[in-house]
Amino acid sequence: MDLATAPSRVDVPESTSINTLLADRVARAGEATLIERRVTPAGDWVRVSAAEFDHDVLVVARGLLARGVEAGDRVAIMSRTRYEWTLLDFALWAVGAVPVPVYETSSPEQVWWILSDAGVATVVVETAAHADAVRQVQDRLPDLTEVLVIADGAVDALREAAATVATRDVVARRRAVRRDDLATIVYTSGSTGRPKGAELTHGNFAHLALNARVVLPELLEAEGARTVLFLPLAHVFARLIQVAVVGSSAVLGHLPDVKTLVADLGTFRPTFLLAVPRVFEKVYNAAEQRAGTGVRLRVFRWAARVAGDRSRALEAGRVPAGLRARHAVADLLVLRGLRAAMGGRLRYAISGGAALGERLGHFFRGAGLTVLEGYGLTETTAPAAVNLPADLRIGTVGPPFPGTSVRVDDDGEVLVAGPHVFRGYRGRPDLTALAVTDGWFRTGDLGVLDGGHLRITGRTKEIIVTAGGKNVAPAALEDRLRGHPVVSQVVVVGDGRPFVGALVTLDAEMLPGWLASRGLPALRPAEARRDPRVLAALEEAAAEASGVVSRAEAIRAVRVLEGDFSEANGYLTPSLKVRRDVVLHDFAADVEELYAR
Repeated sequence: MDLATAPSRVDVPESTSINTLLADRVARAGEATLIERRVTPAGDWVRVSAAEFDHDVLVVARGLLARGVEAGDRVAIMSRTRYEWTLLDFALWAVGAVPVPVYETSSPEQVWWILSDAGVATVVVETAAHADAVRQVQDRLPDLTEVLVIADGAVDALREAAATVATRDVVARRRAVRRDDLATIVYTSGSTGRPKGAELTHGNFAHLALNARVVLPELLEAEGARTVLFLPLAHVFARLIQVAVVGSSAVLGHLPDVKTLVADLGTFRPTFLLAVPRVFEKVYNAAEQRAGTGVRLRVFRWAARVAGDRSRALEAGRVPAGLRARHAVADLLVLRGLRAAMGGRLRYAISGGAALGERLGHFFRGAGLTVLEGYGLTETTAPAAVNLPADLRIGTVGPPFPGTSVRVDDDGEVLVAGPHVFRGYRGRPDLTALAVTDGWFRTGDLGVLDGGHLRITGRTKEIIVTAGGKNVAPAALEDRLRGHPVVSQVVVVGDGRPFVGALVTLDAEMLPGWLASRGLPALRPAEARRDPRVLAALEEAAAEASGVVSRAEAIRAVRVLEGDFSEANGYLTPSLKVRRDVVLHDFAADVEELYAR
């Protein structure tokens, strides 16, 4: 059994809550900008000071009291990432209520389960379509009394209702909230079964936010620090970043539509970002595709190699003069333009949710954007481990976060303990008892501790045992193969089979440029999945991805599926994880075909 522990840098008093983080920000820098928001999707960014945001929170909180929201009441929020979500979160916390996030892509049945399990009485949705999803199941929700629609002026209506409630009533409620009070119930998207409601406290969030300010000053306390959220605030990771920014000196923005991400980065100009590995894969692949063919493509690939070489040299502690010179040329020709496309000021990014891969990690650091991989789950309020600028080891998810203990059992499972571990699953003490033993949360992930840094190697429930008895962890193979420009999703198979194979879907956005760059004719995804030239390239990519494992673990065959995985067709969770069991069930014939070949 291996163990790594990091002491807390800030202990959280019993009187601390998420509310006190905002109060402290106002006391420190009330007139300075806390949030920049857009009134219209393409409008200018408008500054909102900490004091102005706090005033808006108090007004909306008074409106909530006027509408009958009491301390402990569960209020659901179903919306894209926008200013009003952050406003409602803090207004609900101000009155001691419990916001319950719902992904805006959720089906009516998913909405019903979360609202019924949490006992939600009021739900705030963004659009009429969201309201319709709620009303389709409202007759099965006896506790639900009100559906408020942001697009129909719900937030302004709450502001108007505030006239009947005194500010001192909210101030008293806000001061009464304590560290161990319930802050939110976040439903794990899960790849199997019904989502479980993880109960997270004010102390869970406050511990991480206060410690992050100390150990990540390069992100949260640097001069001009600013970030824009585009991942769903229904996800615990984005929610934590929101709270951490309020508790720091940084500025927060919101982007509801990722389709305009590049243009919006250019206008907001963040200094750090929160993203998932797929975003970084898309950025790299799009940059390579824009390089086109011929000399320009060769120059891009040369610059990418130089960036990776510089990063590895930095890790070794010395960058030779020749490499410095090559990097200066690569920066002038390629890398500077990549940074400009991301706003020009971006220096750090935090990546979580899946493995980024060493290739991309080294490329981006060499290009001037240091990606800090981290690891955590809903039940750990997001980060249990994270790479720090001063303690970065690419290929790992970093050392334990301050206050966290990480243990790897003899069977390889990662266990986590610390002040940020949830208090349990709502209404399920039986599941809580299975998940938490003597304060240690069983993550279900496999890993190793390497010099105090955690490396995730797979999931306990996803281990494949081939017919030859070889244990294979599919995650590493899937992450590496997914880095190919035209690959969208990968599911490695081989349980009880003679060798390891892979089910692959194609990225329809990247396919045209990739074909053109190789002098191949335009093909629709349905045609490309059967084209021998495309298949040969994927087989080659699979062999390259398998270079880190033994021959018995290597991918020996690839089957390209029709279509792609998405939330809409049920193959991805809202946090973009593949529902492996559903894929294996629905594509059983493709698995058989792969081995019949």
